[in-house]
Amino acid sequence: MQDDGATMSSPSDQAPDTCRAIARQQVQQGALDAAERSFLRLLERQPQDVEALRFVASRQAARGEHAAAIGRLRVAVEVTRDDPAAWVQLANAQVAVEDFSGAVANFRRGLALAPRIFVARLQLGMALEQMGQPQEALKAYAMAIETARSLGRWQDDATTAPGLREAVKYAVNYVNRGRRQLFRGVLDPLRERYGSSELVRVEHCLAIYFSDQPANIPDPRQKPKFLYFPGIASQPYYPRRHFPWLEKLEAATATVCEELLGVLAQGQQLEAFLGQIPAQASKEMLRSSSDQDPAWDAYFFHRHGRRHDGHCASCPQTAALLDALPLVRIRDHAPESLFSILTPGTHILPHTGVTNTRLVTHLPLIIPPDCAIRVGGEEHAWRKGQCVTFDDTYEHEAWNRSDQVRVVLILDSWHPDLSEAERAAVTDLVEAIGDFNRSCEIPPVKS
Repeated sequence: MQDDGATMSSPSDQAPDTCRAIARQQVQQGALDAAERSFLRLLERQPQDVEALRFVASRQAARGEHAAAIGRLRVAVEVTRDDPAAWVQLANAQVAVEDFSGAVANFRRGLALAPRIFVARLQLGMALEQMGQPQEALKAYAMAIETARSLGRWQDDATTAPGLREAVKYAVNYVNRGRRQLFRGVLDPLRERYGSSELVRVEHCLAIYFSDQPANIPDPRQKPKFLYFPGIASQPYYPRRHFPWLEKLEAATATVCEELLGVLAQGQQLEAFLGQIPAQASKEMLRSSSDQDPAWDAYFFHRHGRRHDGHCASCPQTAALLDALPLVRIRDHAPESLFSILTPGTHILPHTGVTNTRLVTHLPLIIPPDCAIRVGGEEHAWRKGQCVTFDDTYEHEAWNRSDQVRVVLILDSWHPDLSEAERAAVTDLVEAIGDFNRSCEIPPVKS
C-alpha cells in the first residue's frame, strides 16, 4: 500500500533523496502532516538536514511546541550559519516563548546576512519594544518601513500583506510619535533661550515635515524635496540688496579665477558632481547637445558640510574668502562650496533642491557664449564677476551650448528672512534628522 499516496516502498527503505522528494511533493499538494512525517524520516537518516529541520520546526511551532521547534532550529543554524531565514525563524520561535533577548540577537544575525528582510525588521522592533528599549525599537521600525517602501511595499493597504496591515500601521504610528517627540525635544533649549514666540514658524515647519499640516506653498513652481519653511519669501531669484557680502565676493573674481586656472591646468582631483551613480540615473540628470558625453565636474571646498582641506590649501585665497562669508553651516549637511564645471554641450536637466531655508549663489568665472541657467522658468545668462542668487527648490536647469568649459563658484547662504533663532533651530533640526536617519541606515536626501 502506498505511504501517503507517494511511493510503493516501505518507509524504512526510502533513501534520503526519496524522502525529500516525497516531502516536497506533499507540501505542494498541501498534505502538510504527511510532509512532516516524510521529513522526520529524512531526519532519521540525516539528523542535520536543514530543510527538514526547518519544516518540522515550523509545524511544531504551529502546534505551540515552541521548545521543540527551538531545539531543531538551533541545530539548523549551527549547520548553516549563513542562512538568514533560519536565524529569523529561530528568533520568531524565541519570541513565542518570550525569550526576547535571544530573539533580538538572532533577528540581528539574520538581518546582518540579508538587510532587506523588512518583515524581520518589523519583528525585531516588536521584540525590542517588549524588552523595554523604545529608542532601539524606534530605529528598527523606521528601518523596516523605509526598507519596505524603497521596494514599493507598505505604501498603503494594497501594498501590504493583509496579515501585516495592523502591525505595519502600529509601527508607522510608533515611528511618527517617536520622531515628533525626538525632534520637538531638540527645540527645547532654543525655546528657553529665545522664547516660544520666536519659534512659531519653526513649529509650523516641523508640522509640515510630519504632514500634520499642509505646506500651502504660495508658488506652485517651488517644490522642496526635504524641508519647507513657511512664512518667508518665495521667489526664484533674490535681489543683491539682501546680501551685502556679494561686493566682497565679486571684487575677488580675478583672484579666484587665477586659482581656478591653476586647478584646471593641473587637472587636480576633479570629480563628478553627482558622484558614482548608475548610467540610467545620469541620463535622467544630464544631457549633451554635442557629440561628447555630458559631464558636470566639481572641485569641492566643502561637501555636505565637510571641508576638503587639500583643495582649500591648493586655493588658499578662495578658501579664505569662503571662510569669511556667512555660509550655511550644518554638520554633515552644509556648506556646499565648489568650482562647478560644465563641459561643452552639457545640459543639467530640470531638478529641485532640498530646502528653501538656504539659497544658492553663483560667482561666474569662465562664461563662454550660450551658457545660462533657468530657475522657475525664468532664464538668466551668467556674466563673469556678477553674482546671481536663487532658490533651488524651484525647478532649475543649466546648460553650456558652447565649445568651451563653463565654470562658476557655487556657495550657499541662509534665506535672508530667517531670524537668528530660526537659523539655530533649522541647524539643530536638520542635524537631529540626519543623525536619526544615519542611526537607522536611511539614505540622506541628496542636495
